[in-house]
Amino acid sequence: VSVNQIRRIMRKHIGSRVKVKANRGRHKIDVTEGVIIQTYPSIFLIQVDNAEEQSVQHISFSYTDVITKDVCLSLCD
Repeated sequence: VSVNQIRRIMRKHIGSRVKVKANRGRHKIDVTEGVIIQTYPSIFLIQVDNAEEQSVQHISFSYTDVITKDVCLSLCD
């Protein structure tokens, strides 16, 4: 899998709801749901609605995070 393939897949799924598992190191794994809102040459953005704080957060990930499996994405139904 190459960066270009990941970029194409992300671009195709802009607006889709995804479940994100991000490995933050030291046995910390964040799991959240959000919407892919934008892709750029090196990164993509996911918008996460935080109901507790009534705020919207944008999280960026690089395509290499997906290749190295530091970030795993799955489409929500």
